[in-house]
Formats: sequence, structure tokens, C-alpha cells
Amino acid sequence: MPDTAWLTDRFEEHRPRLRAVAYRMLGSHAEAEDAVQESWLRVARAGADGVENVGGWLTTVVARQCLNMLRSRTHRREDPLDVHVPDPVVGTGDDPVEQAMLADAVGLALQVVLDSLDPAERLALVLHDMFAVPFDAIAPIVGRSPAATRQPASRARRRVRDEAPAPERDLARQREVVDAWLAASGHGDFEALVALLDPGAVLRVDAGPAGVSKLVRGAAEIAANALLFGRAAPTARPMLVNGTVGLVSATATAVTSVMSFTIVDGRIQRLDILADPDRLAALGLQR
Repeated sequence: MPDTAWLTDRFEEHRPRLRAVAYRMLGSHAEAEDAVQESWLRVARAGADGVENVGGWLTTVVARQCLNMLRSRTHRREDPLDVHVPDPVVGTGDDPVEQAMLADAVGLALQVVLDSLDPAERLALVLHDMFAVPFDAIAPIVGRSPAATRQPASRARRRVRDEAPAPERDLARQREVVDAWLAASGHGDFEALVALLDPGAVLRVDAGPAGVSKLVRGAAEIAANALLFGRAAPTARPMLVNGTVGLVSATATAVTSVMSFTIVDGRIQRLDILADPDRLAALGLQR
């Protein structure tokens, strides 16, 4: 088999992992695809002569491309960074390809935190903590010593611990809370909504450049906002959003929002809503 064909096969074999790395680095499906494709062009030109660990090598190539893309971003959005909601991974989990995407996805609240890190912090945390790449291999990508590379990873780890609590993993328990939220919203039950929320809960709504994005803190404040959206409750249906139970709302013609819940100890700690019509359309979700 020619070397090019062999390398193509190896790249396709590792593509799901490479795309997962790119998505966690960039928080955008389109940019992740671009990063993987550009990495393939570089790999195809360079060849793999002398490479012993092909999977590790491909991972570092994609990581380097993602780092370059992060560093080249210049005010890519007009909305404040703290209300930006990354592209979600949405599905039912019935399709095998969809199952793989959902399994690879991290919670949307964690993806929000990743999106707020500086490029070096993000790369060190994603590669080391999520994909078990040693610091010796990460150091050349960021141009630092292995010891110095540990520092941004440590800073990023503290941010994640403080801002993205580990969620409830039981889907049945998640569904109970989400169903209760949906019922309380639909009935306009303010007290029930407050009871479902952690006192320090945070709501992010990313409505895009033409909409009204917002960052809301506190159970009572979030419950008051939820009442305003109660009319959308009848159109919302539970879906898996980044591997956890969320809600997708739609009209007869378009998906209007994707809502992700971070549930800890039976209460909602984070609500992340993407309501940007252009980005929702690009996701290609079925109504």
C-alpha cells in the first residue's frame, strides 16, 4: 500500500479524536472541521517518515493548528465574552455517529469556561487533562519548558473547578429536574423555579449580534427571567446537549433555542442558552 494511502487510513482512523480535540479547543463545529482539514493538508505534505506514535503526532499537529487559530482571533464577536455560548452538540443518541459525538463532548458549562481561557491555558488543559498528552509533548507546541507548561494548566484547572462544577451524571435524575423546570416554566410557578435553582446559579443567554444576550446571577433573578420564556415551554422537547439532558425549542419553521443544564445535587447551577438564529441554523437541527 502506498505511503499516502497508509497515512490517509491512519488519519481517518484518528479523525474522531482529532475532531474532539479541535472542538474542545475552539468551541465551534465549523472551526473544528477547518482545523482538522488544514491539519490533514499539512500532514499529507509532510508525510510520516520516522514517526513512531502516529496518533500522538496527529494530535499535536491539530493542537498546534488550533493554537494558531485561537491566537489569530481578533474580536471575532461583538458580544461580551462572558455571555458567549459555544456551539452545542445536540442529539438523541440513537445514531452511532451521534453517540460518538455526544460521548466525546464535555458539558457545555465546561466548554464555556474553556472558551474563556487564554490559548496556552486552554491547550495545556485540553491536551493534558482531557486527552492524557504528557507535558513533555505539549511544551514544544507552546514554546515553553515542560515545567513552565504545567503553570497554565494549573491556572486553568482552578478556573474549571470554580466555574464549572462536576454535574450529575445520571440521565434519569437529570431528566426529572429538567421536566420539573419545564412544568414550572409552563405554569408560571415562580416558587417552584426558585426551588429548582441553586442560590448561586448562573444563566447565560447568547442571542447573537442582533439579539439581547444576557448574564443573570441568582435563583430569584433567573426564575423571573424564566417566566418571560414560559410561552416557549410547550414547544420545548428534551434532547441530549453535550451529553446531558437539555431542551430544544422550535417554531414551525426554525429551532429557536438550545438550553443546557448543569445539575449538581439535584439543583440547577448553570443554564446556558444558545438563541442566535444564524448559529442555530448552521447546526442543522431537526425541528
